Formats: sequence, structure tokens, C-alpha cells
Amino acid sequence: MAAATQGEQSNGDHANHTGEPPRRNRIQVSNTKKPLFFYVNLAKRFLQQYEEVELSALGMAIATMVTVVEILKNNGLALEKKISTSTIEIGDEFRGRPVQKAKMEIILRKSAQFDELMASAATEENGSAELHE
Repeated sequence: MAAATQGEQSNGDHANHTGEPPRRNRIQVSNTKKPLFFYVNLAKRFLQQYEEVELSALGMAIATMVTVVEILKNNGLALEKKISTSTIEIGDEFRGRPVQKAKMEIILRKSAQFDELMASAATEENGSAELHE
């Protein structure tokens, strides 16, 4: 259950709780399915493609998402555009009744120096690859 649509990562929550069609630049962060830098690198790729990326997480995955956002901001790659929080109800198979979960969404946009920083990182990677040959 890794990818629900192209460019959308699932955290086990397949329903779109807003009723909106899924966006291509949306990442649903999980704290169990993928390593942290998977989300960092995916967000970088989405910023290159779409200029903006929306990260979304439920419950305990919120801490993972915030860490991803802070890495991107601290490296000068992204700026926060919007942060929203809410509580949603999810059916709990074990208890047989709905459970409330915290939900957070953060929209990031490309920083002014994003392209320059990405080009510089690519040049460094190419240079170090040549040294190892």
C-alpha cells in the first residue's frame, strides 16, 4: 500500500478526508513505512516539479513530517506557505468504534535559492562520484 496515486504516498489512510481529488504534489507521511530521508528526497523532487509540495500526516507521523519540513527549511530549500491542524475520526477495527486522530498539513514552496542549491548539490555528487572511480 505504498502508492495510492502517482506522487502520493500512503500512510495506511486511503480515504481523502476532505472529499477533494488527490493532488499530485501531496505526500502522506508515515512514521513506519519509509525512512525519513525518503520523504526529504521526495519533497525535493516535488518542489522541482511543482514549485510547491503539501505534506500531510496523522497521529504519531506528525513528528516525522515536522522533521522533514525542518530539514528542508534549514538547508534553505523551502519556505512554509501554510500550516493547518485538525482532528479526524477514523474507524478502529479492534475497538469497533471511531477514534479521533490529530492531522497536520504543511504546504511548502520553493525557496529563492532552491535551484542554485540543488545544482550545487548535484555538482558535488558528480565530483565525488568521479573521485571514487
